[in-house]
Amino acid sequence: MGRKADHFYYENFVEAAGYSCKAADYLVECLKDYDPAKIKDMLEIMHGFEHDADKKKHEMTSTLAKAFVTPLDREDLAELSQNIDEVADKIEEILQRFYVSQVKRVLPEAVVMAEKIADCCRMMAEMLAELENFKKSDKLRSMIIQLNQAEEDCDAFYLDATVKIREQCSDVLEIMAWKEIYDYMEDCADACEHVADSVETVVMKNT
Repeated sequence: MGRKADHFYYENFVEAAGYSCKAADYLVECLKDYDPAKIKDMLEIMHGFEHDADKKKHEMTSTLAKAFVTPLDREDLAELSQNIDEVADKIEEILQRFYVSQVKRVLPEAVVMAEKIADCCRMMAEMLAELENFKKSDKLRSMIIQLNQAEEDCDAFYLDATVKIREQCSDVLEIMAWKEIYDYMEDCADACEHVADSVETVVMKNT
């Protein structure tokens, strides 16, 4: 397979990750200027990012189904594509919880957590942009480690924010809603780490 054909796979990963970055940035925007009356409009815009990311996954699946030779193991390419798509899915699910739980106000920790998720998405996109050069890259390994560390930071912040809910909310339903939202946020950070784990597996198997 020619280098140009190989480039499709790596470019697809970067473009898919780009939609996750857009979704994460939009989540931060929504939470910083939250208006419960506009939640359906927010969800429609967010779904657009998720849909665009999903199309990239379908492009990958279709190409893999037809390709005779691939630059990496077919299973690894499919798994990485699925994991990248999962990030956009998880971001959309966070905003969906605001609608389902009819959240009226945003806790300040949620904005910080959303910003941390956006940072993880940017790290993920930068790491994937470096993937094509994995055989001669001096920085890909450090980028994987950096993303893993960012996920650990999200985990620690998630625990502190969850404990603080009882200080900030008195209504039982509101407490339950925020616990669930933070759970979904933590899942999103985990999804970014799963992408890093997939990239690490690819590097280990091919160098």
